[in-house]
Order: sequence, then C-alpha cells, then structure tokens
Amino acid sequence: MARFAVGPVLGVASGFAAVQAALAGRYGFHRDELYFLAAGRHLAWGYVDQPPLTPLLARLSTAAFGAGPAGLRAVAVLLGAATVVLVAFAAKELGARRAGQVLAAAGAAVSALVLALGHLLSTASFDLFVWTLLGVLVLRLLRTGDRRWWLAVGAVSGIALLNKDLVLLLAAALLPSIACAGPAARAVLRGRWLPAGALLALLVAAPNLYWEAAHGWPQLTVASGISGKDGLTNRLTFVPMQLVYLSPVLIPVWLAGFRRLRDDGRVRWARPLGYAYLALCALVLVLGGKPYYALPPLLLLVMAAGCGPVAERLWRPGPEHRRGRVRLVGLLLVAALVNSLITLPVLAPRQLSVLSALYPESAEQVGWPELTAAVAAGWAAVPPEQRGRAVVFATDYGEAGALVHYGARYGLPASYSGHMSFYDWGPPPDSATGPVVLVRPEPYPAVERAFTGCRQVAEVDNGHRLANEEQHAPVLLCTGTVAPWSRLWPRLRHFY
Repeated sequence: MARFAVGPVLGVASGFAAVQAALAGRYGFHRDELYFLAAGRHLAWGYVDQPPLTPLLARLSTAAFGAGPAGLRAVAVLLGAATVVLVAFAAKELGARRAGQVLAAAGAAVSALVLALGHLLSTASFDLFVWTLLGVLVLRLLRTGDRRWWLAVGAVSGIALLNKDLVLLLAAALLPSIACAGPAARAVLRGRWLPAGALLALLVAAPNLYWEAAHGWPQLTVASGISGKDGLTNRLTFVPMQLVYLSPVLIPVWLAGFRRLRDDGRVRWARPLGYAYLALCALVLVLGGKPYYALPPLLLLVMAAGCGPVAERLWRPGPEHRRGRVRLVGLLLVAALVNSLITLPVLAPRQLSVLSALYPESAEQVGWPELTAAVAAGWAAVPPEQRGRAVVFATDYGEAGALVHYGARYGLPASYSGHMSFYDWGPPPDSATGPVVLVRPEPYPAVERAFTGCRQVAEVDNGHRLANEEQHAPVLLCTGTVAPWSRLWPRLRHFY
C-alpha cells in the first residue's frame, strides 16, 4: 500500500484553512450561529432540536478565539480542513498513490458543501468531520478484517450522537450493506466486537439520551416538523443537490469511484461503501430529510475511490496525458472559484441578491445589528416610566439570538422567545405587565393573539437592499398581554 502523502495533503488542507480564515469575518453571524451562541450560555445535555455538542463548541471557540464571527467559526475552519485530510486518507486506504490522494484532498476542498460548512459553525460542520472519520474507520475495518476496529467506530459514533441523531441513518444504511456484500464482508459482523462497539456508543451518548427521554423526545417532534414542512421540496431537489454539493466538475471522478467499487476486485472489500451510499439516499428520500444528509461521508468517499484510477490514468507520460492533467487542474480551479463565490463571503452584501437564490444562507449572515437597532427604535417608543415592566419578544430564534448578542450595545433589556430552546430558558416574570416590543418577520397570528393593542413603530432595514427573512420585518409595540406570562407561556412555544 502507498504511503500517505503527508506534505501535499496538508498543503491543500492548509490552503483551504487559510482562505476560510481570511474570509470568516467578512459578513456577520448566521441565524443558527446566533442561536448556538445563546445555547452556549445555557449549557445542558440536550436541547429540543439538537444534542449538546455544537453549542458547547460555540462556547469553546469564542472563548479561545474571540466573540466575533471569525472567532466562532475557527472551529468550523479546523473541522473542514481535517475533513480534507480524512478524504485523502480514505483514498489512500482505497489504494490511491500520491497523486490520487492529492486529487481526493483537492476534490473535497473545492466541493460546495465542504466550503460552506467550513465557513459556518453548524451541527452539519461537525457531522461532516465525524461522519467522514467514521467512513475511514469502517474502511480500515473492512480492509483489515480486524473486528476490534468496532470499538473505535462505536466511540466515534457515540460522539456523533452527541451532535446529531442522524448518525443512526448512517448505521441503518451501512450495516445491511456490509451484510449483503458477501461472506468476507459479513465476517466483520460476527463476534463480540460489534455489540461491544454499539454498547460503547450508547454509553458515550447516554447523557443526551437520558435528557431526551426525560423531556419526551422533543427532537422527534422537530424532525417530523421538518419532514412535514419541507419533505416534498427535499425529495424533488435531492438528486440535483447531491451533484451541486459535490461539484459538477467532480461527477466523472465520482462515477469512476462507483465503477471501481463495483468492478475492481482489488477493492471488493470496500463494495459496502457504494451500497451504503445508495441505501442512505433511499432512507433520506423516504423520510423527506434534507439533501445534504447523504453527503458526509459516503458521497465524498465514493469520490475518493475514483481518485486513484483517474490520477493513474492522467499521470502517465505523454502529451495527451499532460493535457488531461492541465484540464483537470483548470476544472478544479473553476470549481473552487464558482463554489467559493456561492458559499463564501466573497461578494459585497449588496451583490448577494442573485446568489442568495442559489444559497440562501449567505443572505442570512447580513443585517443582524440593523435588526437590533430597529428593535431599539421600538424600545425607545416605550414611555420611560413603563420600561421597568416592559418586555422585548421575538418570534424566531435568529432574531432572539441577535437581540441577546447585540442587545446590550443598543441599551435593550433581556429578550425572550418561545421558539425552540428559547422557550425552555424561561418566560418573563408576571410582574412584567407593561408594553411588549415584538419583532416578527411575517404575520404570526398564534403569537400576536397573545398581545393587545399592537401597532408598528419601526421596520428592519439591513442597509444593503438585500432580501432575506428579516428585511422589512415590522417591529410592533403592543400595550400588554392578554394574560400573565406564566399562563401565556405554553401558548407561545413553537418549533417551526
């Protein structure tokens, strides 16, 4: 087996990290990041919509690297760079030599999803890394036949469960794929090591599982809401988004990986990888999950399987192969440019209107201080003698997170929301009988019926004429509530 190309692969990963670090603070926070920052102030073994790991990473990253967007995203940059290295290592496990490993690293580094998740801190940022690590461990298990690797797989799976329960889909796709791949593959399922690995995963994840059980499994409620609300759209866009997330440039390499896993006897042991990717796609389609659920690690690892033969063919002597290498390098540079333009803060915010139709998350990083300023204008309309019993309320965790993060800068009091885990962090006191400053991006009758005498006193303007969820959101000043907050609070809980 070829040696790992440490120098070139680390060079690619370092270039990826350098670009990400240079651009990390150009826009502002994303709405989810503001939520993670708020959740990091309320550390727990679980939240209604996620396990505890990403909020913990948000708190640690800002403590180590600073409270701004660049400090929060430092851990996402490191996870993305580590993923690039892991994809190259997977290519090495699959027999790729130096050129194939570098091609695998470069392919991962220019793919749209790796670029996007290396820029923003989200639950998917850690999933990308940990699922890819699981894929590499399973490849090592299948190649060596050493069933003791199940302990490492179990430990990493437990950590993955502390970030998101979706790793169970990976297990549901992978284990049957190994069982169906022939006697040699099935041999790794026998004995005590697989149950021992599963038990280790449960032990690592036990604190969050206990929290979930004690709170009535709220993540199932959130997941069913995602499927019910976006399931049809997710199913219709699943196949094209797989190709976009990887990059159209890499589709030939990806197809070469599928053909190799199917036909090449030298990597017959890795055939469950291809089966598992197809099984995972079927599971996500049935459940109505988001298209990126199937990308890490299996789509990237199938691509890695194709990097060895593609590189061997192009790195032969001869002018035609030299031209092929030049074309490949050019295509990778084009992919890097196009995907960076879409997923990274390269353009000025005013120029994002067209691109945000392709990648809405870019526009959701703009305008949060301006939203807070608009709420502060609404707060200024509250008579000074009433402010001691007034409340600021947001209908969405993004707006609530912005008000928590920026509110003190604008002289705002503590803010409240019934969305996701903001609900669990408590209602205002019943002594808060005064006016309510309410911000909501679109009409929300279930919330507005809780307040009386509402009138618009301000409007959000991000200053870039950029259409996003918060642009032109009204800020309402309401005279009060229809009941004390303790009675009203259960009516204000919502998950979507």
